[in-house]
Order: sequence, then structure tokens, then C-alpha cells
Amino acid sequence: MKRALFIDRDGTILVEPADEQIDSFEKFQFVPGVIGALKFLRQHTDYEFIMVSNQDGLGTDSYPEKDFWPTQNLMLDILKGEGVEFDAIHIDRSFPADNLPTRKPGTGMLKQYMTGDYDLSASWVIGDRETDAKLAQNLGCKSLILGDEMNWQKITELLFAGERTAEVVRTTKETDITVRLNLDGNGKSDIQTSLGFFDHMLEQIAKHGMIDLYIRCNGDLQVDEHHTIEDTALALGECILKALGDKRGIERYGYCLPMDDCLCQVALDFGGRPWLVWDAEFKREKVGEMPTEMFLHFFKSLSDSARMNLNVKAEGENEHHKIEGIFKALARSLRMAVRRDVSHFYLPSSKGVL
Repeated sequence: MKRALFIDRDGTILVEPADEQIDSFEKFQFVPGVIGALKFLRQHTDYEFIMVSNQDGLGTDSYPEKDFWPTQNLMLDILKGEGVEFDAIHIDRSFPADNLPTRKPGTGMLKQYMTGDYDLSASWVIGDRETDAKLAQNLGCKSLILGDEMNWQKITELLFAGERTAEVVRTTKETDITVRLNLDGNGKSDIQTSLGFFDHMLEQIAKHGMIDLYIRCNGDLQVDEHHTIEDTALALGECILKALGDKRGIERYGYCLPMDDCLCQVALDFGGRPWLVWDAEFKREKVGEMPTEMFLHFFKSLSDSARMNLNVKAEGENEHHKIEGIFKALARSLRMAVRRDVSHFYLPSSKGVL
């Protein structure tokens, strides 16, 4: 079955001016990175390119539909010169008040793609507005919406190399844990382990690693904190390993950072061989509800289940700063190591396996 990219124009391919009308050549400007991205996707994927635009106001009715309008012709000519051509162009000329089914997020213009020849679940809407996300929902597609955390480089990576999401459910007589993550997320987290300080540390992994992270843990805290912390680490590590997939294109290695009086270092290798080197001492018995003896145990369990080498070192006086610095350094190390380069999409190993 065919796959399609339903691509918005204004704000997605061309920069949309404040008055929302690209009605002169002075307002003509490409969104940063879009030409290279579309060229790469055209060369390296089998998606059909379909432009879908709500076009109204100046620059629309002044020109017959068959001629489009001068700035659009210029846009198409430039893209064609770079090897980018659209398989179809659908432009709705109605106004918002008309409320016609052909106007996004309505699907009236796109009925031919809903007849079974296209795998819409494997297709995407790319845009810059909520109406584009709603159009994707109405079509049964997924959406990629340009914004602060989404640019054409990231869109290219996701469409070419795939999403890196995973879920792990781990249930024992001691704990019941669900972990979901997106390695290419925005740093959002929703974490509940019933250990406040532990939740705070796990949130650092999400925030500073730019990983979307959901964790629920119901553990036997009436016994102690051990099983909750250990099993969460095991489930999180397994989820990271699962999301990494075949590891093609990743940086593989990754960070040290200061935090007030502390210097924390976490060096990481997703080489497939788990190993932990731990050089950090704590004088307090607990930080929050988390026993300091469990810090090493957390990182050992994480290293084992994610099959990664971790080398952790921290120095400083404040115990809270020290362990928080370690978790933040882990997050930054993860962010560096999981970064993908689609222009060098190979396994980063001379062995041919990780």
C-alpha cells in the first residue's frame, strides 16, 4: 500500500507572515531546513508528497486556480530544481466562515486517499497548526507539528529512521511497574513511584535528556524502598534498550556537568556490554525517602538491563546536589548517545553488531 505525507504550505514550507498572507515576493521565504529535508525524504523514502492548504485572502482569488499564484509557482520551481516535486496539490479557497468540508481539518479534498489504496496509519500530516493535527486525526494519520521542539531536521529523522518509543510492563510479587518512553520527545514526564525524591531524580532524566517518560510503580514500600528502586531501574533500562532498536545512526557514546559545589560525570556507551564503574560516596543515610546505598544499585540495575557501560564519578560536599548532578549528567549523556544522524545511518561499531 502507498504511504503519503500530507504537507501544509504556509508556515510549514513557506514562512507565514504576521498577516497570514504570502501575497508578494517580499514576503516569500522558505522555512529553515525545509528544502534539504524534502529533498532527503524524496530521495530516501517512498512517501508520496501531497500539498494540502487552506488558502484565502489576498494572493488567492486574484489568480485563476489553474495558474495558482506567482509565489507558489516560484516555490514549486525552486523545489523542482532541488529534485522535489509534489504528486498532488490540493488547495481549498473557501474562508473559515464558509465551514466547508473541503477546508482543513475537513477531509473533503482528500477522499481519494481514503479508499484503501493508501496506508493512512503509516502516513503523516505535517503542518504548523492545531487544524493540521486535527486533519491527521480525521484521516487516521499521525501528525508532526512544527514548533519550538519540532523542526524539519527532526521531522526528517523520524520519517526516515522511525519513531523510538517503547513500553515495558514488569509485574512481580514485589512490584507492578509500567514504563513508557519516547527517546525523541520533548522532556515531558509523568512519574509516580510513591518515593518523592526518586520521582524528582527520574524527572531529571526526562527533562535534561529530552525524553518523554511515563512511569508508574506500585511497590512493597511496607517492606522498604529496595524493590521499588531496583525494579524501576530494570524496567527503565529494558525500555531504553527496546526503544533504541537496531541502534543504527546513533552517536553511541556520551557527559559531565557541575552543580554548585559538585562535579558529576557520567560516561556512557551503548555497546551492548553492561558494566558499571561507580566512584561516588555519600555520608547521609537517606536523601528524601531514598536510601543513599540504593544509588549505586539503581545505576547497576539500569546498566544491566539497558546493556550499556556506565562510568559514574561525583565529587562535592552537598549530598543532594551530588546525586541530582549524577542524574542530570546521566540524562545529558543519554541525550548525546541516542542522537541519530540520518546522513550516516550505519551501526557505530567495527564489529558489525551492538
